[in-house]
Amino acid sequence: MRSLKIMSMLSGLVLAASALLTAHPAAADGPTPPAEFTGDWHDPVTAAPPVDTPGTRSCQVTLAAAQFRDFTPYQGSYTPPKECGTRWNKVVLRLEGSVKGRQYDRLGYLTVGGVEIFRTSTPQPSPEGITWSVEKDVTRYRDTLSRPQPVEMLIGNVVNETYTGVLDVRVTLTFHTAQGWVKPAAGTPDRVIPLTGATLTTPRNTERVLAEVYATGSGGGCEEYWYLSVPDAAPYSCRAADGPHREVRVSVDGRLAGIAAPFPTVWTGGWSNPFLWYVTPGPRAFDVQPIVYDLTPFAALLNDGRAHRVEVAVAGVPAGQAGWSTPTNVLLWQDEGSRVVTGGLDRHEETAPRNSSRYTAGSPHRLDTEAGHRLTVAGHLNTSHGRVVTTVDRTVAHTSVHRWGEGENPDAFTASWSERETVTAGRTVTRTDRAYTMDGETTVGAGDRLRTVLTLGDRAATSVVRDGRLRSWSRLDDTYTGDATYTTGVPRDQRHAVGTTNERYRLYGSDGCYDRSVTTVQGTVTQDLRRC
Repeated sequence: MRSLKIMSMLSGLVLAASALLTAHPAAADGPTPPAEFTGDWHDPVTAAPPVDTPGTRSCQVTLAAAQFRDFTPYQGSYTPPKECGTRWNKVVLRLEGSVKGRQYDRLGYLTVGGVEIFRTSTPQPSPEGITWSVEKDVTRYRDTLSRPQPVEMLIGNVVNETYTGVLDVRVTLTFHTAQGWVKPAAGTPDRVIPLTGATLTTPRNTERVLAEVYATGSGGGCEEYWYLSVPDAAPYSCRAADGPHREVRVSVDGRLAGIAAPFPTVWTGGWSNPFLWYVTPGPRAFDVQPIVYDLTPFAALLNDGRAHRVEVAVAGVPAGQAGWSTPTNVLLWQDEGSRVVTGGLDRHEETAPRNSSRYTAGSPHRLDTEAGHRLTVAGHLNTSHGRVVTTVDRTVAHTSVHRWGEGENPDAFTASWSERETVTAGRTVTRTDRAYTMDGETTVGAGDRLRTVLTLGDRAATSVVRDGRLRSWSRLDDTYTGDATYTTGVPRDQRHAVGTTNERYRLYGSDGCYDRSVTTVQGTVTQDLRRC
């Protein structure tokens, strides 16, 4: 992946989170930072929480171990650990990696039995070398992990005289057993099917259907920075006829079944300034989370025993332009009391997609974009436990302002993407509001000093109501801020780079509270503050 040359919806969460914090925060202050970046810096660290585990007996399996030098995938095999049975409360994937020298950020995936269970990207190394790790809860893939499977992993890489960093990676699975009061994981799907083509055949007694899409715009072209693209008439290096709006859509037999806004991931070479990311990656950069769609209203149509077309497309991408990857898994729950679950699709309402990009020439140039779309689908199923009606209503919206000068200096961008999703399944209503934000500017000043100032936000609010009573709720606010400057066009030891970053990750709700801030200066962790 390469860098371009230059490049609040839930604001009330901050106040709400403050009210839940304990009165005695614990802080860990780091060493005094150097005056500027040296040839070595702290290993990458994020403020995100580790995966919660029950403390029961556990077993570990190595899923993959490889050194990635090119685009040859690692291929191996997986066998579930006999000593831990199949009554698992939690399954945790952990990647541990190391790299040194010089290397770009790289995108990777890992599949088990053809099911993609992990998508990630890598940090950029120091000459002396770094190590990093990522954890992910993969319990929902219980069906896939319950039997022997082939394994494939690839982090495509290039190693030559200039880019010397070999990616040395080990991935493990740790199975935490269900014992005593610790019960097996509830609510995991009965089947997980990778969408390897455009067709899907489901068991005829399916009563719930989810699709998860690991949608990423990457690969070194303009779709890595899709949010900065401009209409063809505007003078900017990345162009798209319909502007920067993108929407990830799922269709069933040619009929729109799900819509979503892609997450605007910034990789560790992003915004022309790797000094922003050497220690603190942007939200989700190391753990690319899938977009989840509830396709249950279509279950009755899928249950006829025939193959159906299920397709994923990214709207807004210029025709013939590469850069998007959309591997998809379909998660299925079956009705144990029925051989065949019947029903029907009762409602399908869609607003006309709205997408307006207005270019204004001047100094600076300016592009204002507004977009939105709404889809409502409803269907019923005649299950062994009664008739169940599922309604899914999802609204996506995007607003952004892009300003740039001659030669794309300065280059400034402010944007927000939002989603409001309500799923009503019988007497249970689950509502989720998501908001992604980006606000930054890159400039090149005197002495070829390039400076990037950037703030990123990943926020979500979820509530579950059953029979009119609130059953659970959660709030997430993951905010990254960075400011870094270096001299361009010179060897690394002459860049005289300086930079500060801060990530604060807050997650609280009916299950408790987590609040952590990590601050870095010139690659040194100067504060690690925990408030819950």
